[in-house]
Amino acid sequence: MSMPPPVPTAPAPSQPIPNHLAWAIISAVVSFCLCCFVGGIPGIVAIVFAAQVNSKLNQGDIDGARRASDNAKTWCWVATGLAIFGLLLNIWGVMSGGTEEYMRMIEQMQQAQ
Repeated sequence: MSMPPPVPTAPAPSQPIPNHLAWAIISAVVSFCLCCFVGGIPGIVAIVFAAQVNSKLNQGDIDGARRASDNAKTWCWVATGLAIFGLLLNIWGVMSGGTEEYMRMIEQMQQAQ
């Protein structure tokens, strides 16, 4: 009984290629909550690129995996930046009395009905 020939595998990358998937998911959720759709879209793009990293590595496409990882990291930074911006806007809104104005508008709308 003879052994089957070995299956050729892609060379392993010299350094592990991070997929940034956890960061992409967290930044997408947080930026979506703090910035609405504007912040959520870059987070979703980051998730898509992060999900491509492992599949490209499994196919042996080391350069493609590196590009996907770099793109995921870039979009994670964009989503994180928008989340920070949204957080600052929310803090500014609360500090400047924006919630009081919002509640006054709600009361006026209820009285008009």
